[in-house]
Amino acid sequence: MNKHTHAISEDVSQLAEDARALMAATADVAGEKVAEARHRLSAALERGKEIASNVRAKAVAGAKAADETVHEHPYQAIAIGVGVGAVIGYLLARSCARNRD
Repeated sequence: MNKHTHAISEDVSQLAEDARALMAATADVAGEKVAEARHRLSAALERGKEIASNVRAKAVAGAKAADETVHEHPYQAIAIGVGVGAVIGYLLARSCARNRD
């Protein structure tokens, strides 16, 4: 996992932890609005867990498919990587040249 993805994962985990703490802190508070807010928060946490699980499963499946494809066609994968790198290098060099003028 790269730094940005790891930071987002930590932020989401902290948000879920804070939400659970808020629910625990308001457990003894009576009132229809508080109960409704707790219910909505609980439902949102569950949906968030499901979405994170689905995203993680899709990412793993995509990574496995990419790995299999690269192993089946290594030379084509190298050629594509070199081509993409050349295009990015060209665009960066062009951008740097414009900034110098």
